[in-house]
Amino acid sequence: MADNSIGALLADPPYSSGNSLRSNRDILTSQKYSFRSGKNPEFDGDCRDQRSYLAWSNLWLTKARAKVSPSGICCVFSDWRQLPITTDAIQAAGWVWRGIVPWDKTECARPQQGRYRNQAEYVVWGTNGRRSLAGPTAAGVVRCRPPRDRDHMAGKPVELMSALLKIMEGPILDPFMGSGSIGVACINSNIPYIGIESNIKYYEIACKRLEEVSKY
Repeated sequence: MADNSIGALLADPPYSSGNSLRSNRDILTSQKYSFRSGKNPEFDGDCRDQRSYLAWSNLWLTKARAKVSPSGICCVFSDWRQLPITTDAIQAAGWVWRGIVPWDKTECARPQQGRYRNQAEYVVWGTNGRRSLAGPTAAGVVRCRPPRDRDHMAGKPVELMSALLKIMEGPILDPFMGSGSIGVACINSNIPYIGIESNIKYYEIACKRLEEVSKY
């Protein structure tokens, strides 16, 4: 990809959450994220501690910024544990940090007795330099349920991705394609899309899903 050829970055990287202990970093992703072990393939890159997660995030966010056009938007998903690291990484990579968009997963999120329900994940967003105050306005909080039937154990709803795309210009760069939810939202919105996935099983799942959506 040529430098400055991408309109926006929309990324859902593996969070590596709960990895303060070595024993937590070694467990399978299906044990961390799903009660239905074996339904979806395991996914890569979820075993970093916080220091290595910051270093790694800075690396790929720096490379991605070189590809995004000036004023282009960067959106990166995070949970509450990695939120401070993600805001640091975006700024260390040279993006201008603009804010946080919470994803309210509704009351369907798993309750914990005696604690507040962890029903939100977050989108840290910024821009590649200055961005003029022009164009449509997007929601500052997106409220929708996680998908019941998902092709990826950490898959997010297409509705969520469509809400984030509202103020983005294409092509959209998605470096962690997973099962292709961002790509589906781009097809539905007629926005050019470039997806990258290191796991061959998920790459095949995403390609099949995008091909099916493209038929309609």
